[in-house]
Amino acid sequence: MAKIIMVVNEDRFFLSHRKDIALRAKALGHEFRLVCKDTGRRGEVEALGIPVTELPINPTGKNLCQELKTLFFLRRLYRRERPDVVHHVGVKTILWGSLAAKWARVPGVLNAICGLGVLFSGGHLSRMARGILKVMAYANRGMNVVELFQNDDDKRIFLRHGVCREEQCAFTKGSGVSLEEYAYVPAPPCLLDAEPTPEGVGPVKLRVLFSARMVAEKGTLTLIEAANLLRKEYEGKVEFILCGDTSHNPKAIKREDLEAMCDGEYIQWLGFRRDIPALLRSCHIFAFPSYYREGVPRSLLEACAVGRPIVTCDSVGCRDTVDDGQNGFLIQPRNAEQLAERLRTLFSDSALRHRMGMFGRKKAEQEFGINLVVQKHMDIYEGLTRRG
Repeated sequence: MAKIIMVVNEDRFFLSHRKDIALRAKALGHEFRLVCKDTGRRGEVEALGIPVTELPINPTGKNLCQELKTLFFLRRLYRRERPDVVHHVGVKTILWGSLAAKWARVPGVLNAICGLGVLFSGGHLSRMARGILKVMAYANRGMNVVELFQNDDDKRIFLRHGVCREEQCAFTKGSGVSLEEYAYVPAPPCLLDAEPTPEGVGPVKLRVLFSARMVAEKGTLTLIEAANLLRKEYEGKVEFILCGDTSHNPKAIKREDLEAMCDGEYIQWLGFRRDIPALLRSCHIFAFPSYYREGVPRSLLEACAVGRPIVTCDSVGCRDTVDDGQNGFLIQPRNAEQLAERLRTLFSDSALRHRMGMFGRKKAEQEFGINLVVQKHMDIYEGLTRRG
């Protein structure tokens, strides 16, 4: 059996996106350790029987001394622990972890690219982005490495810049979703529907849900603008629910500004929540107008699984979850007017919402199930240890 170290930015990301992989690896007899920043949920990870090592990292920082501290910490760790496989998740951990693995001569490396972010957006890559790719290419040279992508756009960038070769690439559509935890549930009757409601069940406001970090690139401001465009027509019959915490990034939306934009009735900001399955079951539409360079957003997979129509952007990662006109609509990034129009179409047609939701559930069953993603990782671990 293999000794595996997974490196992610934060414990909360591990719990929401990678926990099932670790549990399956442990069940198969592998020795598994998590390295991450503790955001207050380390105890939850250790309760699963997974040892945790604190990672000195600033996920959004650019201070060279802090970055080198992360790099040399990982090099020392790998040399001391002598893992068979290191599994890096996210651009920054891949950047420093791959270098550390090369210098520590780790036998096998899995790099999971779950979105390249704003730095890699736009038609032309910045000097910093190109520099990061060059460092990654150097780190991979001569190594037993697999690059795991969630969309073809990111894969093309890595291949074009020589970070990896085609035979070193693997693919999953996102991080997967539990089809049992996010089971299909019909949307509740709402005030905009013409159909009679079951006896004893009163209709509710039609609910549009958005779940993400409260940053502009995730489409937060675009959705608020679209909601205000629709306010005169639908206030009192529709509510927009924003779910997610603010970001530590200095360029992120400030808490006081967000609170000022949300009136608590028509537009509500709930902050960080852990009851996402219940919130999805209570909503009618999932809106996610992100123009961030995503991998494949987990929130969109969850909305598909529960059976909710989606309105999202025709952008990297997001477009991989929606067949336009089938389980939702694709819109142009930062286009609040188009978002409002697509929402208006869904508001007016309950049968369309139902059909799209059913199509989304089928898509989730065929493409996004967590068991498919977990098994892919087990196959990669086995391949890396066999070649190593």
